[in-house]
Amino acid sequence: MGQSETFKAQLVENRLIVWNPEEGRRLYSLGYYGKPLGIPKPKTADFNVPLVLDMLEALYLAEKGLLKAYADGRKLALRQLRRKAVKAHKDFQLKYQVYRDLREKGLIVQPGIKFGCDFAVYRHGPGVDHAPYLVQVRREKDRVDAADLVRSGRLATTVRKRFIIAVPKPRTGQIQYLMFKWWKP
Repeated sequence: MGQSETFKAQLVENRLIVWNPEEGRRLYSLGYYGKPLGIPKPKTADFNVPLVLDMLEALYLAEKGLLKAYADGRKLALRQLRRKAVKAHKDFQLKYQVYRDLREKGLIVQPGIKFGCDFAVYRHGPGVDHAPYLVQVRREKDRVDAADLVRSGRLATTVRKRFIIAVPKPRTGQIQYLMFKWWKP
């Protein structure tokens, strides 16, 4: 992501909006960041509306120096943006650690809410390929219920995806990924 351009976004509740459609198109083209307002499944960056970023995307882009976030007409420092994100979202730090790791590996990370998980992860991007992975972020101390595991695995198999549990370790920065797939002997 060796881009020198910096994009401006305004904090509106728990989202950041890139109001300039041209900037939004360029930012979206860098790695499928955000969602064009009112376009649930964009196939290309050919849209002429503002771009809406979630807090995970916004913080990642701000850390990379690609995004400047504003609230009430003032630029937010990175720590202020992080604080707002942590306040707004349960387990933000853990989910962000996984989001950042997957993005750094060159994967495209989208919300997985329609699959009942934290992330749907693509190799190439929505509209280009189907997300081969569904990722659920868990704490190290969380118990994994067998019924939940079977339910998640069945759902992932039904939609032809691999189910992954990501267990971030905040102290070390490491993440353990556990991938499940149905085996038919």
